[in-house]
Amino acid sequence: MQLPCIIWAGGRFTELEWRHPGGTPAAPQANGTAAAADPRGDRYKWIALSNCTLGIPLATLDASITLIAMPAIFRGLHLDPLVSGNSFYLLWMILGFLVVSSVLIVSLGRLGDMFGRVRIYNLGFVIYTAASLFLTVDWLTGRAGATFLIVQGVGAACLLANSAAIITDAFPANQRGTALGINNIVGVSGMFIGLVLGGLLAPISWRLVFLISVPVGLVGTVWAYLKLEERSHPRRTSIDWAGNVTFALGLILIMVSVTYGIRPYHGSPTGWGSPRVIGLLACGVTSLIAFGLIERRVANPMFRLPLFRIRAFTFGTLSTFLSAVARGGLMFILIIWLLGIWLPQHGYDFTQTPLWAGIYMLPLVFGMLLARPTFGYLSDRFGARAFATGGMLGAALSFALLTLLPIDSPYPVFALVLALNGISMGMFASPNRAAVMNSLPPGDRGAGGGMNQTFQNSAQVLSIGIFFTLMVLGLASTLPHTLASGLEAHGVPAATAQHVAHLPPVSVLFAASLGYNPIQHFVSPSVLSHLTAHNHALLTGRLFFPQLISPPFRTGLHEAFAFAIAACLIAAAASLMRGGKYHDETAPRASAATEHPAPVPSASDAIATAPRS
Repeated sequence: MQLPCIIWAGGRFTELEWRHPGGTPAAPQANGTAAAADPRGDRYKWIALSNCTLGIPLATLDASITLIAMPAIFRGLHLDPLVSGNSFYLLWMILGFLVVSSVLIVSLGRLGDMFGRVRIYNLGFVIYTAASLFLTVDWLTGRAGATFLIVQGVGAACLLANSAAIITDAFPANQRGTALGINNIVGVSGMFIGLVLGGLLAPISWRLVFLISVPVGLVGTVWAYLKLEERSHPRRTSIDWAGNVTFALGLILIMVSVTYGIRPYHGSPTGWGSPRVIGLLACGVTSLIAFGLIERRVANPMFRLPLFRIRAFTFGTLSTFLSAVARGGLMFILIIWLLGIWLPQHGYDFTQTPLWAGIYMLPLVFGMLLARPTFGYLSDRFGARAFATGGMLGAALSFALLTLLPIDSPYPVFALVLALNGISMGMFASPNRAAVMNSLPPGDRGAGGGMNQTFQNSAQVLSIGIFFTLMVLGLASTLPHTLASGLEAHGVPAATAQHVAHLPPVSVLFAASLGYNPIQHFVSPSVLSHLTAHNHALLTGRLFFPQLISPPFRTGLHEAFAFAIAACLIAAAASLMRGGKYHDETAPRASAATEHPAPVPSASDAIATAPRS
């Protein structure tokens, strides 16, 4: 029997911990006093954070590097991006990663709870690295190559579904905001590093865009298999096959309808009124309703609906969804703005704009890099509600400032507004994510984290669809007349000018976003050859198209940013309703009988202690 040793220190009595001669802590006392922290455990949390911080940039880098290198990828796959039949593949290159990860991330998070989060996470490294390697082989071209890009999304979903849960398992509650903030900023930096790398590597070879991920993936795979430990308590239960199928089917149908809704239909600039889109939406909603009914009745549901009875989780996830709706389409709109209008107007050739668009968007990522760890740390001390709510209000202000900027605004002003948006989004993201993860019972962190990530990814897809739709509608109102009158004024025959003017506005957007000179593409060489030298040089130069499209683009831009402001304000209201600082109180405590660990509580066990909405 060990006798306690009590000393007076720091203005209070403190019980010293007994240690065995070899330095191993003695078993905790029956009064529940926990043993001192194991130094190996303290080191492990940094191992877990560093490995997860290596995996997340791979997942986020894929989306951005593919976006900025799209012209080279389409040429390499022998796909003409402006042929109407290929616009579907263009949209799926942009949205495919988000669609796949949204569909799979909850299921993979649930599988992590059942079979081990580290095991599923490691599998993600293998799938992602193998997919990147396959995309570099010479025979993979055409539609097979475009489709194979989605395989990377499967590996990324494994990483995203379990990384936050692995970090949460490794860190104490009062350090999770800082840890998740570091993980978040590296993930965001991967997105914007991809913008620069895509611009640098694509002119050399489009396959380098995917090859660069292979060595990083190999290192991460070996490191994860050797060093990561399973700190969760997997609970083997039956798989909810009916729920998985109806959920995946519903999300896929809705997200496919978004890709068709953006495309023109007959005489309409968008396809939201087409029978195909209406049918896809109806079937998708029906499938999700069936999913909700199934989840209320099965013994081991994929979607842990009782978690929504935890107030901090419910309103944290709702604000996650709304913030992603506000910002999801921002990067795409900014890239189109820079590629198609701002950079050409400031002296950059269309062939150079992809690289410089990535560089000029760096203030956005620098703002996030500064804000996420800072406010993650502060939220550990003071709670998430004030910071997350303030971040959404700041984001709304930044969108309002963007609407006030002229299309050819001086870059320093543009950069300051981008930095404000990045700081505001970072101020929201880390505190909100830490609050959501802290509210979850330990046994449901994989599923709950996956649910939160699914809402975020799904919202980003919807946001891109909404932003594109608003941009297209804004362009459609004035673009045809502007194009026709501008071309005819410079010698283009009326028939050709009218033909170009009635091309779908989305084609004009894609041409600008892919770094093409749209006038050279839409007006045939035979027509251009009959123009005067002055008109030929003017039409094919870098200034004519950006100046022509600026007024219609500004109309669409204002509509998209007005939507983003509304989403940010609603997200701020949802964040304010999350309640005060809350950590789940059902985590198992250490006991003297370490060989009989306490059972890991689940969502249903935690409801009694969770704040109610």
